[in-house]
Amino acid sequence: MKCALVTGGSRGIGRAVCAKMAAMGYYVLINYKSNTEEANKTLHLVKGNGSNGELLQFDVADKEQIKEVLESWINANGDKIIEVLINNAGVRDDSLMVWLKDEQWDKVINTSLNSFFYVTRLVLDSMMVNRYGRIINVVSLSGIKGLPGQTNYSAAKAGVIGATKALAQEVGRSGITVNAVAPGYIKTDMTEELDEKELRRTIPVNRFGLPEEVAHAVGFLASKEASYITAEVLSINGGLYS
Repeated sequence: MKCALVTGGSRGIGRAVCAKMAAMGYYVLINYKSNTEEANKTLHLVKGNGSNGELLQFDVADKEQIKEVLESWINANGDKIIEVLINNAGVRDDSLMVWLKDEQWDKVINTSLNSFFYVTRLVLDSMMVNRYGRIINVVSLSGIKGLPGQTNYSAAKAGVIGATKALAQEVGRSGITVNAVAPGYIKTDMTEELDEKELRRTIPVNRFGLPEEVAHAVGFLASKEASYITAEVLSINGGLYS
């Protein structure tokens, strides 16, 4: 059974990506940290899109939890192959650097950057053996442009962009592509507190994006038709920055 693992799959972009993977015929592994109710809503959506899946609860910021839960699942499910990995989980904790606390830095780096390493390394083995895989990392405009008040988040996402380009060169001969999508302002929980009316004036298409629009791009990069695209970062920001 071919599976797609989506970290941070309980809400927002992650939920839309889970639905897209289900529509593409994948058995969807929905990772989430704590909100079981929202994760179950995603699972219901996956089933409504004609596929099936299951919940994998672990904190991507905790490498021991990743090892305990994800490695155990891989070892216990030899009949299921994780063919697509979407590293979507991330967290913001904004502050100007002069006031940025150690714990704010550590939380964002662990969740948005270190998780890429620990999750991807576990999944990569079977992709190498099967000589096929799709890895898509959800980064951010912040990781390309840098945004004030987001030194920690910008550093984490820029780190994932660099890792995307490096890993793509390591595994390309094994039939594995590694790409990233970089959303701008997308209507999710993470942007609820922003002044959309004011900010959309800075966006050429004059609106925030939708999670489903990001998911559509992820779906393309996860497809067999995208086999000659790797080490790329696709901006999804309505023309705000390129």
